[in-house]
Amino acid sequence: MNIDDFWTVIEAARTDAASASGDPGQAFASALVDRLAATSKQMILEYQQCFDQLHGAIYRWDVWAAGYLIGGGCSDDAFMDFRAGLIAQGREWYERAVTAPDVLAQHPDVIAAAAGGSDEVLFNESVNYAASYAYERINGGEDGCTFHDDYDHFCGPRTDREPADMGENFAFDDASEMQARLPGLACLFLEHDDA
Repeated sequence: MNIDDFWTVIEAARTDAASASGDPGQAFASALVDRLAATSKQMILEYQQCFDQLHGAIYRWDVWAAGYLIGGGCSDDAFMDFRAGLIAQGREWYERAVTAPDVLAQHPDVIAAAAGGSDEVLFNESVNYAASYAYERINGGEDGCTFHDDYDHFCGPRTDREPADMGENFAFDDASEMQARLPGLACLFLEHDDA
């Protein structure tokens, strides 16, 4: 699976989820698992490898700060979910956010969340585990191996280390710093805190 194939799977799951009722984030995660489970074990492992690369590429302070503003705070675990949720938004939004995370101030769901006081938009924990769920569904425990065992064998042991260069660190609790670095998001979210 190359990167174009990866994004095709994401977009197909987004299309499938658009017609589902209920929580849009959970609908997307379910559609993604269904899409992956309709492929092969090999394709699921390749999908996970692409996912890990994209997920790691946005392990940066500026992206974390965006998640912090949107989520009203953002722990280590929440940042994992934010990055997964950002991938779930599709290639266009992902690539725009990689270039300049403040562009998320233009995302319609982020705008609606700011107006409505929601702090969970773009956070999607289940997307982190979609490949594992799909793999276990089609594997059925037949050979006693788990997704993680097979994934380790597929691409070598995972070190679970994030990239060393996260960019410049800065204080997320400093409103003037956030306004200078992420003016659009700060305008959406910090003004509500001051009211």
